[in-house]
Amino acid sequence: MGAQTQEIQSDLPAGRATHRRRRGLRISTRGEYGLRAMLDLALHYGEGPIALKQIAERQGISEHYLEQLMGSLRKAGLVLSVRGAQGGYQLAAPPQQVSAGAVLRVLEGNIDIRFDEGAPLGRDRSQLPRYGTRHLWQTLSTRVADLLESFSLADLLAAAEAARAADGEYIYHI
Repeated sequence: MGAQTQEIQSDLPAGRATHRRRRGLRISTRGEYGLRAMLDLALHYGEGPIALKQIAERQGISEHYLEQLMGSLRKAGLVLSVRGAQGGYQLAAPPQQVSAGAVLRVLEGNIDIRFDEGAPLGRDRSQLPRYGTRHLWQTLSTRVADLLESFSLADLLAAAEAARAADGEYIYHI
């Protein structure tokens, strides 16, 4: 069974077939839900282990699905699991030290704009356009990876707090 994906809306003019979809970078629900779970843990960082059931309820994610995601994140060393009645999951490092890129790489694999095996394209001049597009996709993939790496979980929570405050939904810290 394939992972569900969040589709990018088509920019097709009215009257064109709407079943066509843009191709390119897609983050599956695996990446989206995993990142949301990690942000939930970041929001509660320092409070000790958080039960999977609590995360699942707060984020509207199936507990069973979340279990699979947390298993991958645990194996990668991004979260710690604690067994027992007071058990659950917690970040393995402070939110400032965990990047969105690290989380997405674990859950999605490499996030390339376009897959390219890097096979030789040929040496004659007619192949220059193929080299040009390969260079573009490789550069874009590198920049997207760098951007994802530049956002820590703490950065994303700070941006979320700022957005909520701008919308008039204030978050109070006691």
